[in-house]
Amino acid sequence: MGSGQDGLFLSPIAHGLLPGTSPSPLAPRLPKWYALRTRSRHEKLVRDRLAGLKIEQLLPTLIRMSQWKDRKKEIEAPLFPGYCFAQFSWQDRLSVLEVQGVVQIVGGGGRPEPIPDEEIEALRTLMLSTLPYDAHPYLREGMAVEVTRGPLEGIRGILLRKGKRHRLVISVHLIQQAAAVEIDADAVVPVS
Repeated sequence: MGSGQDGLFLSPIAHGLLPGTSPSPLAPRLPKWYALRTRSRHEKLVRDRLAGLKIEQLLPTLIRMSQWKDRKKEIEAPLFPGYCFAQFSWQDRLSVLEVQGVVQIVGGGGRPEPIPDEEIEALRTLMLSTLPYDAHPYLREGMAVEVTRGPLEGIRGILLRKGKRHRLVISVHLIQQAAAVEIDADAVVPVS
C-alpha cells in the first residue's frame, strides 16, 4: 500500500493497479490499449503520426478490390473504419488527442475506457494468420467459443453459421466492432 498526503494509506484501487479499474491520475505511467475515434478516412494518417511519436499503435486492415470506371485496383482499407488503437499511459493522453485526425478516446459514460489486452492480441493473431477475414456486424448474442487447433488456437470469439460454413467472430466490445473468419466448427469448444 502506498502512503498518500497527510500519511493516509491508499488502496491499490486508488492507484489504479487492479485490472478493470478506470484510468487514474495517480497511476499515469501504466500503458493501456485504447480505441481512438478518427475523422473519416484519417485512420492511416493517425496510425502513421502515432508511430512518429513512438506510440504503439494497431490499425487492422484488409485488402479490398476497388472499382473505377477504367480499372480495378486492390487497396488497403481499415477493418474498422473510423477507429485506430493505441497503447499509451494516461499521462500521455493529451499528446494522443493532439494528433491530427484523432477525434476522441473511446469510452463509456463519458470516460475513456481501456481495451482488454486479450482483444488486441486476438486481432493481432487474426492479422498474422493466413486465413481470409473481413469486418462483421457486432454481435452480443451467440455462442462464445474458443479455438482448439490451427493458427487461431486459444482465441475466443462467437461462433456463427453462414450457409454451410461456420464463422468465428472476434469482437472489440468497447467500439462495438467485430471481424469474422471462416473456421471448422470441429476446431472450437464452448466457453463456460
